Amino acid sequence: MMPSRNEIQKRVRRRDWLKNVRDHYDVIVIGSGLAGLTCANILGKTGRRVLVLEQHYNFGGMATWFKRPGGHIFDISLHGFPVGMIKSCRRYWTSEIADSIVQLKSIRFDNPQFQLETTFDRQDFTQILTQRFGIAPQTVEAFFTAARAMDFYDDSRMTTRELFQKFFPNRTDVWRLLMEPICYANGSTLDDPAITYGIVFSNFMSKGVYIFQGGSDKLIRLMKAELRRNGVDLCGGSTVERILLDHGQVSGVQVNGRRIGCDAVVSNANLKTTIEKMIGEEHFDRNFVEQTRAVRLSNSSCQVYIGIRKKERLEYIGDLIFASTWPEFDSAAMCSQHVTSRTFSMYYENTRPGCDRYSVVSSTNANYDEWSRLSKEDYERAKQHLIEDALNGFEKYVPDIRQKIDHVEAATPLTFEHYTRQVKGATFGTKFEGLQVSMDLPKQVPGLFHTGSVGIIMSGWLGTINYGVIVANEADSYLTTINLRRDRQGACCRNAE
Repeated sequence: MMPSRNEIQKRVRRRDWLKNVRDHYDVIVIGSGLAGLTCANILGKTGRRVLVLEQHYNFGGMATWFKRPGGHIFDISLHGFPVGMIKSCRRYWTSEIADSIVQLKSIRFDNPQFQLETTFDRQDFTQILTQRFGIAPQTVEAFFTAARAMDFYDDSRMTTRELFQKFFPNRTDVWRLLMEPICYANGSTLDDPAITYGIVFSNFMSKGVYIFQGGSDKLIRLMKAELRRNGVDLCGGSTVERILLDHGQVSGVQVNGRRIGCDAVVSNANLKTTIEKMIGEEHFDRNFVEQTRAVRLSNSSCQVYIGIRKKERLEYIGDLIFASTWPEFDSAAMCSQHVTSRTFSMYYENTRPGCDRYSVVSSTNANYDEWSRLSKEDYERAKQHLIEDALNGFEKYVPDIRQKIDHVEAATPLTFEHYTRQVKGATFGTKFEGLQVSMDLPKQVPGLFHTGSVGIIMSGWLGTINYGVIVANEADSYLTTINLRRDRQGACCRNAE
């Protein structure tokens, strides 16, 4: 019999998660999102002594899953990353992980402005834009070229709205086709910097949208095995209360009431949590603190998990469905508690080879404040309404869905806040300005690095992995420098003797 959630939580509290942990490491990674795990794996391969501390008992951050009675396994964010994920996983993880990444066949749009199906790549989008929307081929080519050329160091003053207006003036139907999936993927808006759109969109336009076949549970299981092969220690159930400093430099962490020393810390936690709570603003200069306070959090999510009864099946209706009843694309309306736009992520039996179960996850962008101010009774009513609304919306594609399901539940921004400890349940991290703050952390506190979700200038899972690679190289260089300094100091002491 599967244990209840309360029983699991009691077991988590009783267990001594730090029982076999050393007193000192080269690097401690706080948080086990894909960026943190990738950073830890690279440092472990170089021979560094690495410890990963995760407050939850499951690893993976937002790349995670949960189980429910009846054999249901629900993934939180498995659908939707670009082909570059294959190369990054092969290079920084294993061939087995890379070989499990497969392309989604069908992305569907269903809204008042248009209904269409696409493979979500440049060739298919070019055909849709020219033949379906009547855009001149040279305009489409110029747009793709401009988006592809964008990078982090470009001028960030142009907004996505201005970019679209330049190439497709007043064509809100085209804007919707180009923007709606990106908004669902990372919470960006028309008024965010165009480079945050261009980089993400171009990555997807390379060769479409992909998924990890086998589920998040298999992915994280393979990653944990590879980490252990590379000598990385892994501890779940471990909440870091404080990052410790000695003369302004990282010296360790306090976790579950215990002090563990280290030469460097890589935080995969929320950027504001890292600076304001784990360190404290008093350890940073005034301008940096003001920059940090100005960083905006991205919005959160709501999800409805729909479990299909054993031996029931869903006919193939596409892999991702962007469904909306709102007249035009509107990122503010997409976040409203009164849902008019959602993504249906389809999990067929081949999502987990050997498993004959089906499930559907309905995802909507959401505002934390709208949910947090509700009374307990109103909150429960709002969750039930969210479930009913999702089922009503999905009946358009599977009319008898209610007869096929035996489990359904909802998650809100408060749910994500509870399980991930992200400030306001910010499932999309921070806005673009957070990236510079994240990158400048080591200049403020030597030995402190950050690789959490900031600006998402890349593409979800791919962006987090690649940012983990960048930070791993920076941390390794720092460790090499301080070790050389210690060697020189030791040599000087021996010569003096």
